Amino acid sequence: MTTGRLLEHFHSGTMTRNSRILDEMVPEGFVEMHPDDAANYDIADGEIISVSTRRGSIRIKAKVAKRSKRNVVFIPFHFYEACANRLTIDCLDPICKIPEYKVCSCKIEKIQP
Repeated sequence: MTTGRLLEHFHSGTMTRNSRILDEMVPEGFVEMHPDDAANYDIADGEIISVSTRRGSIRIKAKVAKRSKRNVVFIPFHFYEACANRLTIDCLDPICKIPEYKVCSCKIEKIQP
């Protein structure tokens, strides 16, 4: 799993998510995954799934996209209700003390109805 930014939102979204236009463009968090990975888990585009790590679990909408690499999922960190950084590891770089938000193993699960 990797986390990152979206063009439409900034940091935790406290200002950009209050912009009607920007919030309409991207109103909620999502986990982006390659179509092959989605097929392996029997996950459809738009389906709510579970993403878990050793630090926690979130329920989030799946976004199936060919631009994603196989075996890598992307979650933007702008959405409190689907807090991607809550899942990341809490290690810090020993020299500059920057948290490691870009690489984290995760478990993807289809939520059974």
